[in-house]
Amino acid sequence: MADAAPRLKGNLEQLTGTPLPVRIRAWDGSQAGPPDAPTLVVRNRRAVRHLLRKPGELGLARAWVAGDVTVEGDLYTVLDRIAGHVWERGESDTRTLARLRDPAFRSAVRGLLALAGPPLPPAPPPEEVRRPRRGLHTRHSDRRAISHHYDVGNDFYEIVLGPSMVYSCAYWPAPPPRGTLEQAQHDKLELVSRKLALKPGQRLLDVGCGWGSMAVHAARDHGVDVVGITLSREQAAYARKRVADEGLTDRVEIRVQDYRDVADGPYDAVSSIGMAEHVGSERYLEYATALHRLLRPGGRLLNHQIARRPHRDETSYRVDDFIDAYVFPDGELAPLGTTVSLLERAGFEVRDVESIREHYALTLRRWVANLEAGRARAEALAGPGRVRVWELYMAASALAFERNRIGVNQVLAVRTPESGASALPLRTRTWN
Repeated sequence: MADAAPRLKGNLEQLTGTPLPVRIRAWDGSQAGPPDAPTLVVRNRRAVRHLLRKPGELGLARAWVAGDVTVEGDLYTVLDRIAGHVWERGESDTRTLARLRDPAFRSAVRGLLALAGPPLPPAPPPEEVRRPRRGLHTRHSDRRAISHHYDVGNDFYEIVLGPSMVYSCAYWPAPPPRGTLEQAQHDKLELVSRKLALKPGQRLLDVGCGWGSMAVHAARDHGVDVVGITLSREQAAYARKRVADEGLTDRVEIRVQDYRDVADGPYDAVSSIGMAEHVGSERYLEYATALHRLLRPGGRLLNHQIARRPHRDETSYRVDDFIDAYVFPDGELAPLGTTVSLLERAGFEVRDVESIREHYALTLRRWVANLEAGRARAEALAGPGRVRVWELYMAASALAFERNRIGVNQVLAVRTPESGASALPLRTRTWN
């Protein structure tokens, strides 16, 4: 009798204490759950073994990346419905130990063990980063983490990001289809340039320059001299070619360099777009101080950074398991207030903060659509597992921005001189 799906559903509901909001179809063809709900397809027993080895987010992610779990129906709907079961439970170690003493909980675990079968727990997919979490954010560990994420292949990123090759939140004048991704990314780069008040002859340091989009935009459209730094050799090679193709080699220099090693200031402006998430809480004040030192008095910093919501007890924060293991090794998110405070401690005067949270959700959904449209080529370039990593990461992130679980902010700060003359207009923005 085919009964794996109802047994799996019952055991999972017993573990979580709530009804499962999706339908399940198991490897034996059985189905269980709401008939009109999107379907989570559990393709084999190995998926259950992944969940037993690492209950919760990481186990489900491993099963997804390995191709042992798939979705029929809208991926966003499935992720939104199961978020409370997987990503937002936030159980403490004390509660977990208490549940282990619950006979119903132990019964559900025994049921899952019976479904999983006798083989040993499966190894994590090869796309997972396995390294000790010590010595974080040294020059060596940062190079390794950046290489894991960005040295996937420039051709792969062209599929996801499109012609703009900008890997950060776009700035949409209107939701798609009225606005295109390429125009929205151009508008974001122009917004950064306007906030920095870039003028011909100035020097700009672009920290975490990616594939050179900001550097090219600033030099071509605003006449500034740019130094872009990245730890990714593949990014640097791509950016240098773009610079050469634009005829800007006399205005733009792309370096493979750590921010801690930049010593040729002063600069008139610094852009840090989607870079600070890699710095880490232990190094953030050092990072902010280094940027402050590199600016001339009166120079401006535009810090474009993802933020998480603050915790009542900040010591309880831990890095997201899936993102740490598969996407951004050693990456950390900080609350906006923490970032502003550290910039001020470094000597900056914070003059403007703009939240563009909804813009990132629109951007991510466009990237997911690009990946789906180019899936066959993306899999040929990076492998099916890597494509599944990116599909899950970007779709889940889009929902996180839409549901206000995370945000993204542009913080404009000035190295204000002792005279107090910031050189900013009395009103930096107007409201509709």
